Amino acid sequence: MEVKVGPIIKVSINDNQTERNSIVLLKETENTVKQLKSTDKPKQEKLTAKELQPTAKPKEMTKPTAKHNVTVQTNSTPKTQQTNHTPKTLQTNHTPKTLQTKRTAKPAVPKHTMKLTLTTKSIKTKTGKHQKKDKINERKGKPLKKDNKTKETKQEKKEGTNPAYFPYFKDNYCPPECACYGRVVQCSDKGLEKVPYGIPYNSRYVLLMNNHIDNIQLDLLNEYLSMEFLVLSNNRLTDGSIEGAFEGIPALRRLYLDRNLLESVPTDLPASLEELRLDNNRLNVMSEGAWANCPGLLVLSLSNNSLGNGNDTLPASVLSPLGSLRTLSLDRNRLASVPLDLPLSIRELYLRGNLIQQFPGEAFVGTSELVILDLSANRLTNHGLLRESLVNATHLESLNLEGNQLKKVPRHLPSSLKTLNLEGNLISSVGKASFLHLPHLEHLGLARNKIARVASGAFRALPVLHQLDLCHNALSQVPRKLPRGLHSVALTHNKIHSVPRDAFCWGGSDPGLSSLVLVQLEHNLIDLGHLDAKAFHCLRGFQMVHFY
Repeated sequence: MEVKVGPIIKVSINDNQTERNSIVLLKETENTVKQLKSTDKPKQEKLTAKELQPTAKPKEMTKPTAKHNVTVQTNSTPKTQQTNHTPKTLQTNHTPKTLQTKRTAKPAVPKHTMKLTLTTKSIKTKTGKHQKKDKINERKGKPLKKDNKTKETKQEKKEGTNPAYFPYFKDNYCPPECACYGRVVQCSDKGLEKVPYGIPYNSRYVLLMNNHIDNIQLDLLNEYLSMEFLVLSNNRLTDGSIEGAFEGIPALRRLYLDRNLLESVPTDLPASLEELRLDNNRLNVMSEGAWANCPGLLVLSLSNNSLGNGNDTLPASVLSPLGSLRTLSLDRNRLASVPLDLPLSIRELYLRGNLIQQFPGEAFVGTSELVILDLSANRLTNHGLLRESLVNATHLESLNLEGNQLKKVPRHLPSSLKTLNLEGNLISSVGKASFLHLPHLEHLGLARNKIARVASGAFRALPVLHQLDLCHNALSQVPRKLPRGLHSVALTHNKIHSVPRDAFCWGGSDPGLSSLVLVQLEHNLIDLGHLDAKAFHCLRGFQMVHFY
């Protein structure tokens, strides 16, 4: 029996194997064919007449998971070898005899057939490995390889069935650069160069401080109908970059633009604005037209700028349109004088750290509602505070004149004063009539002056004085007849060497207990061995007097 193998060999692999596996399979099949040619004729048993009859239909053992089919053909008779899991069929050109391998019986098989069977088993083994690998990838979530056409088809279906959704500006959306808490959007300290896109339109508080924002797109904020508080502090905004950016926000009440690069006050502010902070900019120009759009402004802070240029003050009536203004801060500018014709509604006026030399009477034309006035760290002298300077400030309660060039206690101060700070001036003495018209004064600061003499009873005219500070002066003794309602007196860092009997306890032989709870006498020249004990007999306890 001869087995003729022709030169025509066809191999087909029906699987999604890689090209590399296909090449290996071809090489194995060629090796099998070569072995068939070189093998001697196998000894076969004699077949009976029944066995020589053609069989009706060979039985094949198949498994549903088989995917690999290998076909080997010769010139004479078609010979098919199918490598499912179990069925193997080998046909020769002599007879249509079919050799079937069964699990129960093992008939004699030629050597070349055995080799071909082993090859088929190896193909099935590799197929099984790939199937297992695909199952493992599925469990791990790794995508299996698919044709590009299949991917495109699915992508087209996906695009067709699911329309794009844009959550920007929606109530429940929050830009990735920010953190949102209800209607508060916190985008501070993020290194942003522009306002984040998609901030919800219903936001009330938007915080963008400490970034690098240098521009606000025109009409960007017009849709924010509920925004009340906008913070843009410590950015890089200039006059041109914010032009027209805020006038379209109808509910905006508080706007913080401090620590930017602005050189003038914006002129397109919304009418709803109540608080504006422009501190730490480069402001040197202010026009009356800047406030025409926001007559309801309550708080205006312009500290740390260059207003006034050192030789002038603000233009007269420049702030007059602000008829509702309550707080005005012009600290640390370059004003040479207090601005004229200030709104009478101002209750707090801060002018610390300027170059002011005088307080003109025309600062308030009419009765002012001023309660707090800070003129500290200026160049005021007694000639700069005139009789009419504060005549209209009939409600003034706190006056700070610290760090000026006053040589005497100012006269003609409002009788409504409760706190007066005269520390850090050039005052050398306190006369008996210095505080005659201040019946409501509670706190008096005279520290860091050059006071060497205080007239007897100079503070007696202050019936409700609670706190008196005379530290860092040149006093040689404790002032006499201090107010009976005094709670604390500070006399440290003087040259005191004696305490008169009528300093704390005066008013007859039995003055009663004093209201003093603290007497500070540290850093003086007092000799405790020569102190008069009767000078302290009205105090509630000797422990409240501090000598060291």
